[in-house]
Amino acid sequence: MPERKKPKLAVFKFSSCDGCQLTLLDCEDELLALVGEVRISYFLEATRKVEKGPYDVSLVEGSITTPHDIKAIREVRRMSKTLVSIGACATAGGIQALRNFGSVKEFIRKVYAHPEYIDTLTTSTAVSDHVSVDFELRGCPINKYQLLEVLNATLNGRRPNIPRHSQCMECKANGVVCRMVAAGEPCLGPVTQAGCGTLCPGVNRACYGCFGPMETPNTASLAAALAAQGRSRDEIQRLFRSFNANSDAFRKEGDSHG
Repeated sequence: MPERKKPKLAVFKFSSCDGCQLTLLDCEDELLALVGEVRISYFLEATRKVEKGPYDVSLVEGSITTPHDIKAIREVRRMSKTLVSIGACATAGGIQALRNFGSVKEFIRKVYAHPEYIDTLTTSTAVSDHVSVDFELRGCPINKYQLLEVLNATLNGRRPNIPRHSQCMECKANGVVCRMVAAGEPCLGPVTQAGCGTLCPGVNRACYGCFGPMETPNTASLAAALAAQGRSRDEIQRLFRSFNANSDAFRKEGDSHG
């Protein structure tokens, strides 16, 4: 019998720390099963072997921060039947999107001895701001089980089953005491999408919002509760300006406390 033709999987990196694409390698035992179902055709983090597109599924990590990135992501989109952006950088611009609130020219002048060699955009933006994206997988880094679910769903022609509710629901389900109520800590859990596995609250630390805004987040209500705790406008703004500072809901709330 002829060998079954496997779907071609590609993994691309833009401006990022590599953590999200490394999550694929961290799948360990599950990775062996995945390799049995797909042909990894492009993944420079893991292999030097490169197969030309088109690709059935492309995972894209990283934000768009240079003129070259814009051209490259358009080419990736052209070669990809399904494009999935993975991680806070690819879905919201990442921590580097903090540049969007300042003067990039001034940053470059202060940091680099020869600013004339730097070719960059004044903003760091999500992949979806430049090309159409079939699915966005949140996280900093992403959750490996959610990544496997997205790949499984995509390869089988169904919608991924990824929760859109808040981190608070996950804390309750896991019996984790609320950091905001019990400890009076500033926590983004009420407006953050679940998915981390209660990583920070599970070790008595408030949520930093790594997974970005939940579906229809009430950021104004959370900000009011934080203010009632005695948090300053600057503290509240800084809380919303972190991993997902450029996501629409967090950006608007942060800007309102400027």
